[in-house]
Amino acid sequence: MKGKSLVSIADLSPEDILEIVHLSGFFEKNPQPHLLEGKVVATVFYEPSTRTRLSFETAVQRLGGRIIGFADARTSSVRKGESLKDTILTVANYSDLIVMRHPLEGSARYAAEVSPIPIINAGDGANQHPTQTLLDLYSIQKTQGRLDNLTIFMVGDLKFGRTVHSLIMAMSHFNPRFVFISHPDLRLPREYTSFLRERGIPFQEQTGFSGLEEADILYVTRVQKERFSDPIEYEKVKDFYRLTLDMLQGTKPNMRVMHPLPRVDEIAIEVDSSPKAYYFQQARNGVFTRQAIIARILGLM
Repeated sequence: MKGKSLVSIADLSPEDILEIVHLSGFFEKNPQPHLLEGKVVATVFYEPSTRTRLSFETAVQRLGGRIIGFADARTSSVRKGESLKDTILTVANYSDLIVMRHPLEGSARYAAEVSPIPIINAGDGANQHPTQTLLDLYSIQKTQGRLDNLTIFMVGDLKFGRTVHSLIMAMSHFNPRFVFISHPDLRLPREYTSFLRERGIPFQEQTGFSGLEEADILYVTRVQKERFSDPIEYEKVKDFYRLTLDMLQGTKPNMRVMHPLPRVDEIAIEVDSSPKAYYFQQARNGVFTRQAIIARILGLM
């Protein structure tokens, strides 16, 4: 990974993934090793973000580095019409690494091609979110004690959910079984079902919550209003599913509910009190995982 951009989870080998998971555990135990003294990391966020941006900034500061950048493109020269290429080339003059979120699919790959320094994709439209996936894998490893041979239920916006798409690709290395639950209009895109079939990975698609007693991980996502061009279409699907506390009865003791956040109303507040709710701990794991990613890309560990 040293000196390379991280655009897609497919950029990483299974060995790279396991190394990041292992290194995340190191940083959880040793959160402030100050490896980034004298380094500058730029966060270039063209889309709103809370957890991803703040966890990256926390990771950099705990590593002893400095942060520059913008959290809203309207406060940058993008508002004046500056192109993505020009922004990246300019920011690269001032930093050692760029973390970028952008609403257009493929934007991170393009930025990596034009940038003289590494790019970390913090989400490009409905395409990929590899650092979220790596923190998800660390969370799964922590709660299950393994990554292999797990049954993973994925619920919600499977069509536009970049965290879902990246996690499917990453888990394909570890012999999973998937159950996909969504409104018919938000089904997993064909390219991902074809991906699974080509690799002989078992999966099923359904519209209801049946079978939860088989789940090791229940990965819930929100319906993303910002991905809909037609508000009427969003209203039709936004309240299609909701996880409640009673639905967790009869599930495995090791089962954990995960969510990349933010939550709207797809998980009832009452679920927060369950020991099976893991989404806030999952968000905390993002700091350790992003420390590991930065350290590996900059060749510091």
